[in-house]
Amino acid sequence: METKELTHYKTVVAKLPRLKKEIGKVIVGQQEAIDEILIALLAGGHCLLEGVPGLAKTLMVKTMAEALEMNFKRIQFTPDLMPGDIIGTEILEEDHNTGKKFFKFNRGPIFAHVVLADEINRTPPKTQAALLEAMQEGKVTYGGTDYELPRPFLIIATQNPIEQAGTYPLPEAQLDRFLLYIKLSYPSELEELNVLKSTTGTARPELKTILTDQEIVDLQYLTRQVHISDELIDFINKLVRSTRPESSSSAFVKQWCDWGAGPRAGQALVLCSKARAVLNERFSVIPEDIQTLAYPILRHRIALNFRAEAENITTDQVINELLK
Repeated sequence: METKELTHYKTVVAKLPRLKKEIGKVIVGQQEAIDEILIALLAGGHCLLEGVPGLAKTLMVKTMAEALEMNFKRIQFTPDLMPGDIIGTEILEEDHNTGKKFFKFNRGPIFAHVVLADEINRTPPKTQAALLEAMQEGKVTYGGTDYELPRPFLIIATQNPIEQAGTYPLPEAQLDRFLLYIKLSYPSELEELNVLKSTTGTARPELKTILTDQEIVDLQYLTRQVHISDELIDFINKLVRSTRPESSSSAFVKQWCDWGAGPRAGQALVLCSKARAVLNERFSVIPEDIQTLAYPILRHRIALNFRAEAENITTDQVINELLK
């Protein structure tokens, strides 16, 4: 890497702590979740965000988009939502000069840098599947024509873990498309007190734009260049393979799991570990990166059996046993 290029990357990476501080003006606490969303962005993936109502999921995503100079769209998923409501549809228009009529593709809300798919499990599988091509290919196909999505592109889907009546759980194949499965917890007592004080008055913090969309694309390119040793890649490979009951040496896995994570989990763990290194202003992956990210990367890629669910065993407990 040339000196001029290296200087540019170091300048951009140095803005990341300022970015987190800017988001912290609006979002109290939830630092782990904010870090994981930024890691997904740097790694070029997408997130599934789970938390009870009132934990500022929407505000968190919108605030991050503002601090990143990225346009933001929110799609409220409902049982009657159609794929065309997401990707767009063709409308009939008339050329005022010739009088001829023609179809024009009217782009839907998916054409934004940051898309919040709110309560994704409330819409039927046909509509959920409309996100698949956009997530994987970075484009939308309509009427045989490909429409490129903007870069960078990030989908954050949310779901409520409490109320499951009338919902459509995401199939395992679609869950695997999400790079990270982030769980939001309740704030601490002090954080909740600060929320009450900061959100019930007239003051509204002004956010500064810290990173441009091109700088984010540069960071995504840099992320893939971060060094990771062969020993750590071997550790990731063994960790992922150990989640599979047929090949695992862990009695815990054999007892509680139906099947484990696929190769995409290993790719995600390598990429996200590199992204976490960049977020912490490092250019090399350390074991802590892997151990921290194993939970959000593996928790939705391990399927527990009926016995485990009956005894309230969670995928996080399985991951914890494997990391031991």
